Amino acid sequence: MKQSTLIMKFGGTSVGSIEAIRQVIGIASSAVKEWREVVIVSSAFAGVTSALLASAVDAARGVDTTLNETWQMLIRRHREAVDQLVQDSQRRSAAWLEINALIEEFVNLGHAILVLGEATPRALDAVAALGERLAVRVLAAALTDAGIPAAAVDATQLIITNDHYQAAVPDMSLSVLQTRQMLGPLFAGQILPVVTGFIGATADGVTTTLGRGGSDYSAALLGVALEAGEVWIWTDVDGVMTADPRLARDARTITSLSYREVAELAYFGAKVLHPKTIRPVIEADIQLRVLNTFNPSHPGTCLTADHEALPGEGIIKAVTAIRGVQLVTLEGRGMLGVPGVAARIFSTVANTGATVPLITEASSEQSITFAVPMEYTRQVLKVLEHEMRQEIMDRNIDRVWATEEVVIVTAVCPGMRQRLGVAGKMFGAMAEAQVNVLAIAHGSSEVSISIVVSVADMEATVAALHHLTQPLNGDD
Repeated sequence: MKQSTLIMKFGGTSVGSIEAIRQVIGIASSAVKEWREVVIVSSAFAGVTSALLASAVDAARGVDTTLNETWQMLIRRHREAVDQLVQDSQRRSAAWLEINALIEEFVNLGHAILVLGEATPRALDAVAALGERLAVRVLAAALTDAGIPAAAVDATQLIITNDHYQAAVPDMSLSVLQTRQMLGPLFAGQILPVVTGFIGATADGVTTTLGRGGSDYSAALLGVALEAGEVWIWTDVDGVMTADPRLARDARTITSLSYREVAELAYFGAKVLHPKTIRPVIEADIQLRVLNTFNPSHPGTCLTADHEALPGEGIIKAVTAIRGVQLVTLEGRGMLGVPGVAARIFSTVANTGATVPLITEASSEQSITFAVPMEYTRQVLKVLEHEMRQEIMDRNIDRVWATEEVVIVTAVCPGMRQRLGVAGKMFGAMAEAQVNVLAIAHGSSEVSISIVVSVADMEATVAALHHLTQPLNGDD
């Protein structure tokens, strides 16, 4: 007996070449045999969204070169895909007619931006959405040609959002109604919907995009709307890894992760699912997997609501690193016990738009250190010196300063509160690797410890900590 509903999302690399799309067709062919209803959510072809947005930004500056180059690239890549993947001449002509109309729409949008000299968030969403709209038409035609009846569906007909362009928030009650109404007839006709990821529309029908992790988020939203049995995220690696393979050659796939563990990894720079993309399916108790399009037999990583440390697991579960940050410090004995200092500092920093991924504080507020992205450091120092100018003049604050670039290395440790000696073993491993720790943040999370090291020590730190992901021996 077939299982109920499966949502499969394919990322840009999974539809980035002719061979990759053939892999997708093979995966879809297997899925429709096992599941009663299957929905495919597709990203744009690899690199297309970046090219579209670069064209719009350059057009707003009066430069049309990028626009013309992107126009030719879209024609070349999508025509090649249709020609090679769709053998039926009538189907190929119909697909190309739709694709060509969308490319013309891009050109018209680009020229409008060029004339106006401005690319508004609404215009950027309209441009960015074209990548997915093109991809689903290629994929639907290719699937149908391969004997799997499919139809391209723009998510503007399914996902209803507010008008916060470039990071729109879905209205789930309206989206559920729209999704079931639009996809129900396709399921009844045994047609596989191929839905655009990343995009939605306001109640008035204006195109929006869902921001970072948008295509994964689309899959999660459709999973909830259709009460899916599972959601599978297909990418180009064998699931979530214990570390970046470029920094730890023995990195391996993690069998299962909890929502909180994934959230920590994503926040601290790992290329995994953005937390907002998986929250809907976790809350709806829908099984979610991360799988490899190019190695479909691999079980990948299973994401669950909770995961306790299992016997035989390593001391830590995964290690990730963020580069491109600097530490900003305010120090002075005049800060001792003065109420509201931290509130003023972080309120001032928030006004710059900078995120603060890590905070550490000396006792009694004699110094406060926090990390900010490098591109914000100069601005953060400037606004803090202005905000604290009286305290600096009175010598209550001795100085406000920043380090050179540093790296935040985070270790995800399941069941940390129930396991003794985790921190001790971590710092012992770093001492053996002769790594100097610049700052530590621990306590706000039950599942991670973050440390700051120099750029020069990054690889040694990741390697030393990654060794602790190895399964424990019985006597450890």
